[in-house]
Amino acid sequence: MQTPSQDSTPATPNNSSHNKKKQKSKAKPWIIAGSCVVAVGAVYFGAAAFISSQVPANASIAGVNIGSMNGDEARAEIERVVAPLAEEPIKVTVNAKDYTIDPVKAGLSLNVDDTVNDLTSYTVNPVKLYERLTGDYEVTPELNVDEDKLSAQIEALAKKTNAEVTEGKIEFADGAAKLSKPVDGVALKNDEAAKKISEDWSIGGAPIELPADVVNPEISADTLQKFYDDQVTKLLKGDVTLASDDKKAKLSTASIAAATTYAPKDGAPALTLDDKKLYNAATKNSDLSSTAKDAKIVLKNGKPAIEESTKGISLETDGLGAKVLAASATENRTAEVKMTETEADFTTADAKKLGVKEAIVDFSTPYPAYDTVRTKNLKAGAARVTGVIVKPGERFSLLNTLGPITTANGYFSSGVVENGFSSEAVGGGLSQISTMMYNVGFLAGYDDITHKPHSRWFDRYPAGREATLWEGQIDMIWENNTPYGVMIQAWVSDDAVHTRLWSTKYWDVSQKSSGKYNLTNPETKYNEAEKCVAESGGQKGFTIDITRYRETFDGSKKLPAETKSWTYSPWNKIVCGKKP
Repeated sequence: MQTPSQDSTPATPNNSSHNKKKQKSKAKPWIIAGSCVVAVGAVYFGAAAFISSQVPANASIAGVNIGSMNGDEARAEIERVVAPLAEEPIKVTVNAKDYTIDPVKAGLSLNVDDTVNDLTSYTVNPVKLYERLTGDYEVTPELNVDEDKLSAQIEALAKKTNAEVTEGKIEFADGAAKLSKPVDGVALKNDEAAKKISEDWSIGGAPIELPADVVNPEISADTLQKFYDDQVTKLLKGDVTLASDDKKAKLSTASIAAATTYAPKDGAPALTLDDKKLYNAATKNSDLSSTAKDAKIVLKNGKPAIEESTKGISLETDGLGAKVLAASATENRTAEVKMTETEADFTTADAKKLGVKEAIVDFSTPYPAYDTVRTKNLKAGAARVTGVIVKPGERFSLLNTLGPITTANGYFSSGVVENGFSSEAVGGGLSQISTMMYNVGFLAGYDDITHKPHSRWFDRYPAGREATLWEGQIDMIWENNTPYGVMIQAWVSDDAVHTRLWSTKYWDVSQKSSGKYNLTNPETKYNEAEKCVAESGGQKGFTIDITRYRETFDGSKKLPAETKSWTYSPWNKIVCGKKP
């Protein structure tokens, strides 16, 4: 009979051996699974490495497809097609205006190697791998930026973009108006602009808006244009009629434009019409002309005398501009005006204040009395300058006083010197009037504005102190720089041309001559002109300096000495025809 202990003893080893076998058989699936994982991982990472080495499918850069290329292929394609695109001008905008920047000069370039390396960098991210295999992929190129070159180009750009704020203008001339649009004040923010370009530049991308400080004009372009279209065009649409009872006068668009100025007022566009200018235009030979008579300074019994002014009825001036402006907006374009009693524009008191009372300068030069035609021109010129009043601060222009120099205006053809040769022209001899006017201005102490001596010296004139005249080219002008008016008187006697100035003595004038120097001998010249005048010649040329000194008679004011030099040509022998 066996005991339980005996029965159980041999079973122990048998059970142990059996368990070991069972454990060994359970370990095999895990090993297999692990091996599978390793194998799959190897395949996955291998695939990831392959996919990463290729440019993503459907990838493009600047519109150029480089999808599924390897690194070398992508690099070659980018260098061939994309790199030239990166050298095209970069479009930028500043204050809504378009500009371009040269990327080469700005130190901006495509970094091909870094761009390709980014595209073919290794990744195991399944989402990215999937995108690389299937999705569209827009490549962001890597760029090189030379900050110094970019800053230099931004500074050059700023010279084009920057501007001071300029208000718009409306200018009036010749019966018309011209509008100049306002300009924004612009100051490019250079540092911020450089940063924005370096960050936002993309090849063939949209224009880059660059930052700038902008100052707007007081009146915008749209506001000014609307004002111009509404008010200015109406103002100059046609004549405006001024009416006072049965008296009428028309103001032309030219007269209205000449009296109009534009200037903003209280932040809005505004027009101002000059009352006095409109008055002068409306009262010139019209029903509204003033009946008042101006005082006159005339020569009577060989001396200046004043013909007194008288009061009269005249167009009311104040507010005339506002009335014309308002009338221009109406259908009938008529302004109702008033006539009032008024003083003359130039009163007896005004005439007396000018101080035209004594002879301050007398000057005369002989003339060739045998040339009767030339003498006629001298008498015509003397008559036209006689009685002319030049007020303080005004300028006397001989051409304006004599002109036009035509036969219709009473002048004749006579001898002149043209380009160094004797010739003929209408008004020949008037240069002697010019010499007379220059000398009385010189001796009175008036400021010389312009004059030109003859090319060669005529001994009837003081050397270095004479002036020629040529219509449209050479004038003789001096300015009355005294507090008194001056009246001109000129006449031709049997042997001389005389000029006298009537005023109040103000300047004490003296002069000094250097005498003739740098003398030059005459030569023989040939003249092929059709109207050539042969000359025997003989007088030498020379240079001379004239210095003028001016001080007031009371010693209260002294002007700097002024010296004028002139070189005269010799009187050459003139032979008509070609040089043999």
